[in-house]
Amino acid sequence: QVQLVESGGGLVQPGGSLRLSCAASGSIFSILRMGWYRQAPGKERELVAHITSDGTITYADSVKGRFTISRDNAKNTVYLQMNSLKPEDTAVYYCKVVRTSGTNVYVDWGRGTQVTVSS
Repeated sequence: QVQLVESGGGLVQPGGSLRLSCAASGSIFSILRMGWYRQAPGKERELVAHITSDGTITYADSVKGRFTISRDNAKNTVYLQMNSLKPEDTAVYYCKVVRTSGTNVYVDWGRGTQVTVSS
């Protein structure tokens, strides 16, 4: 079993910054991809950004140029630096980890951390 511990959410004014982190622990095996999704009230969960084991990064168009995802492989931790935050970035942000044992692929989700952008 894998535990994902997210931190860094909160309330910030428009134009401000936050940094999210997600640390994975437990029976991880090999991580294929780590990333962040978000879900705003009344909307479906959507990809924000993810990073693969070889460093390939994908961003949602809505966050390109403002958000930066990074990863510390030694700590099994993924970060999301969010700059120039907008009210429409308000959502619950979830960490997602895709890992493999070599024969099976597993997907784990964090509990989520609230990000609120408001003046």
